[in-house]
Amino acid sequence: MISIGGLTGFWITALLVLYGADMGETSGNSLNEPDVPFPPAGPTALNLAAICHHGQGRPRYPPSFFPNSRVGHFRRRGAAINRLESWFSLCCSGQVAQQSDQILCCAQQAWKQALSQFCVEEYSTMTKAYVCCADRGDERWICFDSELPNPNYDPTPGYTAPQIPEEPGFTFNANAC
Repeated sequence: MISIGGLTGFWITALLVLYGADMGETSGNSLNEPDVPFPPAGPTALNLAAICHHGQGRPRYPPSFFPNSRVGHFRRRGAAINRLESWFSLCCSGQVAQQSDQILCCAQQAWKQALSQFCVEEYSTMTKAYVCCADRGDERWICFDSELPNPNYDPTPGYTAPQIPEEPGFTFNANAC
């Protein structure tokens, strides 16, 4: 037999769960974690045009995007994406590469360098590093280039990226292409 107190407790818990499931938050999850789609896809001949032409339509993550605490891993992901988008702009601008095969090579170098730097930052903390960072060589890049949230680098409808300072630290090596 079920007691009235037990049944009342069940319904109160159920209502709290249902109410908490949709609080109107824009974060997209019940833990109020920032939405930082990660990892970015590796550049290919198929997505290079979108990388170069829709850069301002993909999200950036300024410091104000994140809450003040408990989201260091999301901050590192956002910083990696900001860095990568900055370096993609450099590759696509024609300043470092002229032909499409060089632009693709530049974008691939930028992707690998940005994610390598992300892994260095991941291991500099006392938290568990992103799973792909444990891999080495080609296995790392295969891991990062799987289960992608935006493999085609599609822009976000109605979004225009805020101005983010250019990220230093990337130099295109044309001899590596």
